[in-house]
Amino acid sequence: MANDPYEVLGVARDATQGEISKAYRKLAKELHPDLNPGDPESEERFKTVSAAYQLLKDPEQRKRFDSGEIDASGAETAQHRYYREYADADDSGRYHSTAGYRDFEDVSDVFADLFGQARRGGAGMRARGPDIHYHLEVAFLDAVNGAKRRITMPDGKSIELTIPPGTRADSVLRLKGKGHPGLGGGPAGDALIEIAVTRHRVFRREEDDILIDLPITLDEAVLGGKVEVPTVSGRVNLTIPPGSSTGRVMRLKGKGVKPAGRAAGDQLVRLTIAMPDEIDPELEAFMKTWRETHAYDPRTNLRNAS
Repeated sequence: MANDPYEVLGVARDATQGEISKAYRKLAKELHPDLNPGDPESEERFKTVSAAYQLLKDPEQRKRFDSGEIDASGAETAQHRYYREYADADDSGRYHSTAGYRDFEDVSDVFADLFGQARRGGAGMRARGPDIHYHLEVAFLDAVNGAKRRITMPDGKSIELTIPPGTRADSVLRLKGKGHPGLGGGPAGDALIEIAVTRHRVFRREEDDILIDLPITLDEAVLGGKVEVPTVSGRVNLTIPPGSSTGRVMRLKGKGVKPAGRAAGDQLVRLTIAMPDEIDPELEAFMKTWRETHAYDPRTNLRNAS
């Protein structure tokens, strides 16, 4: 019997979809075959974890499992049906599983559950192969600008993957026909690559815009000036207006994410005034004199807040 998917992922039966995804990602990073070469136990656990996630991430499949309509492998439990009932099935077959890696651990058992009997040599049976599910962590700039990565699938296949510009976290890339072989001459399944995007120390993303905090000096804030700013496509010069305050946001048009088929987003630059590590006597003396003759209160509006 397949493992209980909730127990496999270590989550409660009333866990939210977010908690389920978080638990899967943590386990996938620990157990992935690329990080545990030559460790069959980790590979087997990775398959089991992937299968559990594939079942629970689909709300409808999860509901059917909770109600006992399907088991942990995705097979029907309400009744057994025989192959002759599928005599008029189309070329794609009737087997549509969301069980992930459990699909190809023992295909004959899967069909035994579906059809109510052991497979008799595969005669007359034609079905699409199971999909292979893969979790890939991509660098922030690779996701934004696009990249090519050669990855090794759990079955040992090496595939070159094109990461399109503007790829989002949690998106799934489909490689047609790169999954497990079909049965009885049926078509192969697909490789489904779920993307996780690493954090960047400078850039943040909101939709197709890129956000950045830009430190400026006190004199740049007062007098203005030109400063160099990093963007996802290279460094550019930005003109700081005189009298700029912390929190002011400036827009670099078209310097955001550039997905295929859509207009590029912008880069939003939030200014932050950075004081020197040490205040020298000349600056301190100047500010004391300036305060005496030019005092102002920037917090007037806050007094009316309470």
